[in-house]
Amino acid sequence: MQLGSTAGLLLPAALTAATIGLWATARLPEYLTALLFFATAMVLHIAPAEVVFSGFLSAAFWLVLSGFVMGVAIRKVGLADRVARLLAAHLSGSWPRMVGGVVLLTYVLAFVMPSNMGRIALLMPIVLALADRAGLGEGSKGRYGLALAVGFGTFQLSATILPANVPNLVMAGAVESTFGLHFAYLPYLLLHAPVLGVLKGVVMAALICLLFPARPLATPMEGPTTPLSPAERRLSILLTVTLALWMTDSVHGIQPAWVGLAAACFCLLPRIGFLNGEEFAAGVNIRTCIYVAAILSLAALVSHSGLGMLLGQKLLAILPLDPLQPATSFASLVGLTAVLNFLVTANGVPALFTPLAQSLADGSGLPLETVLMVQVLGYATPLLPYQAAPIIVAMGMGKVPARDGLILCLLLGIITFLLLGPLYFGWFRLLGWLG
Repeated sequence: MQLGSTAGLLLPAALTAATIGLWATARLPEYLTALLFFATAMVLHIAPAEVVFSGFLSAAFWLVLSGFVMGVAIRKVGLADRVARLLAAHLSGSWPRMVGGVVLLTYVLAFVMPSNMGRIALLMPIVLALADRAGLGEGSKGRYGLALAVGFGTFQLSATILPANVPNLVMAGAVESTFGLHFAYLPYLLLHAPVLGVLKGVVMAALICLLFPARPLATPMEGPTTPLSPAERRLSILLTVTLALWMTDSVHGIQPAWVGLAAACFCLLPRIGFLNGEEFAAGVNIRTCIYVAAILSLAALVSHSGLGMLLGQKLLAILPLDPLQPATSFASLVGLTAVLNFLVTANGVPALFTPLAQSLADGSGLPLETVLMVQVLGYATPLLPYQAAPIIVAMGMGKVPARDGLILCLLLGIITFLLLGPLYFGWFRLLGWLG
């Protein structure tokens, strides 16, 4: 197969379209679609094995797996319920307050913890325990709403904090290697947080309250809690060390995934750990892990085949870019990132969009830095859950039906593009980013 040729792109394009279509419509279980993707790609020799199975080699896959292990351990030893008791006293009794509190918690934690998957692993067992204490049992709409608040808040709001998620880091690295530009923490936060952080968080919480109505039970403040058990103390120390290493990864150079994997191994050690083989098999959602690996592998296959770059160039040729109409150009750039998000998912968008940025800047008349920053709105706003692996992981941990996650994703995306998009443009103009 000649990569990049029209004939050579037919099979990758067909496999990509079929896989995305099955994930989007949920006609087959997500893990089965993932396995079919792997099998088809290898049987038809669409790409080398190291590309097809690259998702299993990625740091994100191992962070997902280790996150499941730590989440099971947090629930087993009782730490999740202990923290949930503290939260329940302040959040229970009011559904908007509970949802808003969880969304706010995901955003605040993103300032101190760099890994989306790590934050989900830490928060999900606590939030599910909070749901139990508020009377939101398995299968209830309220429980699904809280799980989605964790997933959507963790991924989408963290895009406003430069080091807080993978697409941001991919973008920063691509921009530095391609253009030699560096984005500072505070200016980046000022540009994105008011609209994509605060306002989007409010819209997200309101949508969850409307789509997943619930009446949580009021939980009064309880008396003195019992002392930590030996297992709780050991796990608290492990989580503290893990969190400290996650927060200082730029200092010691160890990726959050490998820190998480080491912590997961400790959780599984005989006698000093917290889980045995049966608990590992029962608690770790392997089907979600396979799904995440397939998402990452699909993005790698699209990039390897040249399909993504070809699509970007074709779209560049038809975009209505006009230096005299900055609003139209701005909307076109957002639309381009949204289309790329369907093809390569959020982690891959910056890698494809960034090399096109100079041509886009020339055609639109917008400054190069502005073009580079516009992509944040696109990759931070998935229209389908598969476009953001952290959302998929949260749905798996919370046992949220695919249809519920899809509806929230679509509605939040539409509101973001139609309502928050113009406000985002106005904020760029107010700060002087439009030249």
